[in-house]
Amino acid sequence: MFRGTHRHNLDSKGRMNVPARFRDWLNDHCDGQIVVTIDVQSRPGEHCLVAYPLPTWEKVEARVAELPGNNPVARQFQRMFVGQSEEMRLDSQARILLSPNLRRFAEIDKELVVVGQINKFEIWDAQCWDRYQENSLNNNDGFASLGDLVL
Repeated sequence: MFRGTHRHNLDSKGRMNVPARFRDWLNDHCDGQIVVTIDVQSRPGEHCLVAYPLPTWEKVEARVAELPGNNPVARQFQRMFVGQSEEMRLDSQARILLSPNLRRFAEIDKELVVVGQINKFEIWDAQCWDRYQENSLNNNDGFASLGDLVL
């Protein structure tokens, strides 16, 4: 579904172009409807946004709704993950509008990177992505924790 890394620029209104391969899949499978939210698991300096096709989001949201309402951590997670989400549809030129709130969280100014993650995609500020990628490639000892994953 969503693979590869694509660089784009925001226009003056905060709209980003969705990569052609992503756009085609989104139009074919969910009428261009997506939900964008913040990556609540990101660390400082590595904030990004996560975009889900609407049907995938609905499954994720149902799992989040099953979290115990009396658990303060679960409630905090719901508030951040669901509370920051925005439903949108690709416009006629295959763009989405990233709200100032979402752009502020991910520190996206002008240049951004869209990173495919199989069933969703991430949206990063380009400089932040470059730093993250360099740090990951220089410190990949953690990949050993994946065990016997064979690709």
